[in-house]
Amino acid sequence: MNRIKTNLKKAIQIIPRWAKISICLGLFSLVLYSVFVISPAFADFFNRYPAAFLRALLAFISGVFPFSIAETIIMLLPIILIAVTVKIVKAARGRLRDTFRAFISMVAVLALFFTSFTVLFASGYRGTTLDKKLGLERTAVSASDLDATARALMSELKELTSKLKYAPSGSSAMPHSVFEMNSKLQDAYKKAAKKYDFLPDFRSSVKPIILSEPMTHTHISGIYTFFTGESNINTNFPDYTLPFTAAHELAHQRGIAREDEANFVAFLVCMESDDVYIRYSGYMNLFEYVLSALYEADSKAYYTIVNEMGNALIGEIVAYNEFFDKYRNNVVANVSGTINDSYLQSQGQAAGSQSYGMVVDLAVAYYKSDKYTK
Repeated sequence: MNRIKTNLKKAIQIIPRWAKISICLGLFSLVLYSVFVISPAFADFFNRYPAAFLRALLAFISGVFPFSIAETIIMLLPIILIAVTVKIVKAARGRLRDTFRAFISMVAVLALFFTSFTVLFASGYRGTTLDKKLGLERTAVSASDLDATARALMSELKELTSKLKYAPSGSSAMPHSVFEMNSKLQDAYKKAAKKYDFLPDFRSSVKPIILSEPMTHTHISGIYTFFTGESNINTNFPDYTLPFTAAHELAHQRGIAREDEANFVAFLVCMESDDVYIRYSGYMNLFEYVLSALYEADSKAYYTIVNEMGNALIGEIVAYNEFFDKYRNNVVANVSGTINDSYLQSQGQAAGSQSYGMVVDLAVAYYKSDKYTK
């Protein structure tokens, strides 16, 4: 027994101090994560205050850099992996002490990553759902509900199309740079934060992805990286998707973790904007989700609405499909989709990647409620 204690003491002594701290934080985070799962009320509190403060602080620090830190890390990842692999191989060929230190260091890095996820973002998956926060009644959706919601959205869109410019391809043109778009979205978030108390009020920057065209092959239009606090968007996608995507990623930055809820918050925030194009982006993206659901529920009602849409809206959708054909089917998209699906399911979203489309339930509940006023 004494020998075991002595060996254990020696093993602990050779662990780097930073690794000890990281592993302890990881164990604490495991307990914290368990409390989130048990108590949605505590998850709401933690997400709204401690985590919100840390996310805002991280967004401020990363916002100093005009480029995406997360994208830079990903681009350097092959070099990092090679360096780590070489170090591990060297350690394995050396003394058992070095091998042990290398293994513990890897565990410590994973523990640090888990800690950052738990403290910064995990509580958003475990708190009260958005429909309850908004006072909406989320029930089973019928084809007639989808038809009514689609028509309400189409009515709003038709009022906006005459104020926009469209290219010969049929796609609309955003009259702002990404920087200007971000500023307008920050203004909209400020207004939304006054209306919805679960949204923290702070300003941040959307980061355009440099390698947006290659990224499009993954079908990823935007990503929030919790470990850098950055809302990143793929600027290769058609203009009308950009404000909505940016608002979606900014919603994640403000603690709205579930994908359907981030989509709906993006819509609500776009509605708060004074800018015509940002409102158009919000309506158009939600309209597409609802229209797709209507096609599955009642194809006849779907085609009736398509015939009433008008050339501007049809042209936008046709132009998007023509753009996306180049990226539609590829191995990279399948792999990234599988990874994202598994991640979402691990965080309690049973529908996985399909949870993005569940925003339709929220849209129907919103348009059936007294929250919506024409």
